[in-house]
Amino acid sequence: MKNTLNYLYSHKTLTREEAKTVLTNIAQGQYNHSQIASFLSVYMMRNITVEELVGFRDALLELCLAVPMDEYNTIDLCGTGGDGKNTFNISTLSSFVVAGAGYKVTKHGNIGVSSGCGSSNIMESLGYKFSSDHDKLRREIEKTGICYLHAPLFNPAMKNVAPVRKDLAVRTFFNMLGPMINPSFPKNQIVGVFSLELARIYTYIYQQSGINFYILHSLDGYDEISLTSDFKVIGNEKDQILSPESLNLPRINPEDITSDKSVEESVKLFLNIIEGKGTPAQNNVVAVNSGLAIQCLNKNKKLEDCIELAREVLISGKAKQVLKHLIEMQ
Repeated sequence: MKNTLNYLYSHKTLTREEAKTVLTNIAQGQYNHSQIASFLSVYMMRNITVEELVGFRDALLELCLAVPMDEYNTIDLCGTGGDGKNTFNISTLSSFVVAGAGYKVTKHGNIGVSSGCGSSNIMESLGYKFSSDHDKLRREIEKTGICYLHAPLFNPAMKNVAPVRKDLAVRTFFNMLGPMINPSFPKNQIVGVFSLELARIYTYIYQQSGINFYILHSLDGYDEISLTSDFKVIGNEKDQILSPESLNLPRINPEDITSDKSVEESVKLFLNIIEGKGTPAQNNVVAVNSGLAIQCLNKNKKLEDCIELAREVLISGKAKQVLKHLIEMQ
């Protein structure tokens, strides 16, 4: 690692193979926490290259415990996190809405690292039992339309990095990797990113992957559609900037979608919204992110129609029923 660090400190970059080797070595416990922290710090001070990010992804996918769901046309809704906005758990709520609309969701997530409450914190608090058992996960997706994949169970390589990330408590390149290492290999993905630069990198990578995707970024910095500003949507066939008004949705204020950092309060807010008791702003944000996921699966449908379907699923309690059934199966 010493040679690698000196190489990187001299403003050089790694090739795809070099990046894969370093992350494989990290996964195998060959470096101590100080060396890992120094390595992560390099990418806090400069942009990661496409070659480096793809190399890191290759290492984690090669080492992961795969649970392919090829028999289903699944979708994952996952943000990079790290935007520092402290929103409520929008992608997790949207995942239940999409499942409630009749689609298959393999939601990949983790505990909060750069934020106070991640999707795994929510799911665990609600009584979901994390598991890597393929049969259990398949039963869940068949019965409810959704299963949850707690990242550390499928990516043992992350074990040596987790305490370092927790101590640093800032955004690292592992935020960028999360959406790309879903062990079920979904055919469709909604990926929220925290910057336009990362959107550019993701677009290049996803275009080479053969996945049907939308990459989302709100221009005021959110890694999801926040409705607080115009937002960018990049897909296999389109790259456009939309405004809330273009979808007949009101523009909202940041405080309308912020959440207390504590897990307890985040869970209360999550349940309030999925029970159909959210504010109009909260419901609209869930509906637009869910709607984009539904349209990703149905490219011939108008986005406005997909958003209205998502809203109906949320308000009618269909998303809540999916959650209820999933927890009952634990």
